[in-house]
Amino acid sequence: MRVFVAGGSGVLGRRLVPQLVARGHQVTATTTSAAKLDALERLGAEAVVMDGLDAASVGEAVAAARPDAVVHQMTAISVTHAGKPDIKHPDRWFAITNRLRTEGTDHLLAAAEATGVPHVVAQGYASWNGIREGGRVKTEDDPLDLLEGTAAQAGMEAMRHVEEAVLKAGGAVLRYGAFYGPGAIDDQVELVRKRQYPLVGRGTGYSSWIHLDDAASATVLAVERKARGVFNIVDDEPAPASEWLPHLAACAGAKRPIRVPVWLARLLAGDQAVIMMTEGRGFSNAKAKRELGWELRHPSWRQGFEEELA
Repeated sequence: MRVFVAGGSGVLGRRLVPQLVARGHQVTATTTSAAKLDALERLGAEAVVMDGLDAASVGEAVAAARPDAVVHQMTAISVTHAGKPDIKHPDRWFAITNRLRTEGTDHLLAAAEATGVPHVVAQGYASWNGIREGGRVKTEDDPLDLLEGTAAQAGMEAMRHVEEAVLKAGGAVLRYGAFYGPGAIDDQVELVRKRQYPLVGRGTGYSSWIHLDDAASATVLAVERKARGVFNIVDDEPAPASEWLPHLAACAGAKRPIRVPVWLARLLAGDQAVIMMTEGRGFSNAKAKRELGWELRHPSWRQGFEEELA
């Protein structure tokens, strides 16, 4: 197949492109920086510069590639694009990413329709943001939490737009868990080693994780099987912060994280951090395994963290 990967130079794109190439697909991958073209070409892709927020740029790139499938992996979360991580103000930190998930999604879908591309796969998110009621582990049938009234609401609504728009177009949305793997959590590990990543309250909020290579392999399957609908792309072990954060610290050779009360965490880090750490809901991967035939190389963050930080 001819596969167009929008955002091919991102942290997931760099793992996805080689897997697609290895499966015999012809890949066109985009970047916003001409300086990254050579790196994408070394991964086996035809590399092009594209501005996901410019409808003409997107339309021209997709039309030139004549793909059989479009994969939307565009974000702008790196320090280069978004500055230093700011979990207290996710509306600011994710401002460009939110536009890529709204305007950028619409541009890609319009270009796909104009070019006659039959299938679109897009990046979603499912780590700790399941609806905060009922059990601690959610399926695709459970709604995501919009975090209404918090600084994170704009980002959650942008994710809802991705799902609504792509599903309307007959595509697939892959709700990836929290990424780890090459280049994915370097900033978090640095904070852990400085003891600046504390546990909040009792750390009872659940999260789901996924290794980048497993996220990429699920994406390849979604493309090849022309999957439609929503899929949670997470590992086998949703877990509370009280378990995964101390384990991450131990794997990083750091001291055990300090614990701070909820009121202080809300003051210092904002509502999103408190909700994630104390009320978060993780996700089940049963549907993706069943319908995509997906098998994980890293079924648990426990072994995954150890391997990545060895």
